[in-house]
Amino acid sequence: MKILAKIRGFYVMIEFVITVLMIIILMYAFRNHTHAIRRTWGRLQTFLMGFSIKQIGEASPLTTLLVMNHQSLVDIVALETIYPKNLCWIAKKEIEDIPLFGHIIPAPRMISIDRSDKRSIIKMIKEGKERISEGRVLAMFPEGTRGHGDKLLKFQSGAKVLAEKLDLIVQPTIIVGARHILDSKSIDAHGGEVKVIYLDPINPKEDEQWFEKMYHAMEERLALELAS
Repeated sequence: MKILAKIRGFYVMIEFVITVLMIIILMYAFRNHTHAIRRTWGRLQTFLMGFSIKQIGEASPLTTLLVMNHQSLVDIVALETIYPKNLCWIAKKEIEDIPLFGHIIPAPRMISIDRSDKRSIIKMIKEGKERISEGRVLAMFPEGTRGHGDKLLKFQSGAKVLAEKLDLIVQPTIIVGARHILDSKSIDAHGGEVKVIYLDPINPKEDEQWFEKMYHAMEERLALELAS
């Protein structure tokens, strides 16, 4: 079974890279249709990777910032497939620096941040405001890196600063099972189901401790899902 998971993992990574390069070209060619292109790509990925998505709860129409736990590339695939609005992912600059593949950031006008540069937070706030004015929803992983899926890592402060500076409505979201579908580090892949669980949206202006409370609410729901 381990060998089959490896073989499947390498197949998934190869087709993933090929299809990403294809949609980059399409997004540059059809700049007004990047959301539809990414959603179609997401649905194609669920078929090619062999997994299904189960949604629990609803995406609030008031949300302007979506925050999620991060386990795998499959997290992005799942949200691009089911989320009703045009997401603007906030990603680390290292992704944009990857030859060819890095165009996945500028082609659909995502936001990249350099965590080693303090001025990057100003850029994130400025570009975030612009994307929201265009009707997009900002999306980020406050953990800052992929975890093992069994618990939340410590949240970085970027999401808190962004939400409070721009008066955003934040919707925490839990993703369960993505790492089983594709472990991006070991390159093991399996079929199965990914759960996307929308928790209640939060208005940071109503509670100074919202960020810490959100972390604990997400931590508790993740533990509950894993226990069941």
